[in-house]
Amino acid sequence: MKFGRRRRTARAGMSGRQLLVAQAALAGGLVAALFVRELPGVLRELRIYRMTGGLRAGRRYP
Repeated sequence: MKFGRRRRTARAGMSGRQLLVAQAALAGGLVAALFVRELPGVLRELRIYRMTGGLRAGRRYP
C-alpha cells in the first residue's frame, strides 16, 4: 500500500476551495444587494447634511 496517495471516490462533490468560493460569492452578492437597496437613503441623508451646512454649521443644529 502506498502512503500519501488518495483514492478517488465515486461520489461527486465540491472541494473545500470550491465551497469557499461559492460562499464568498453568495456573501458578496448579499452585500451588493444591501448596498444597492440602501443607496437612495444614504444619498438623501447626505443631501440633508449638506443643506444644514455640514461641518461648517458648528453648533447651529443639534
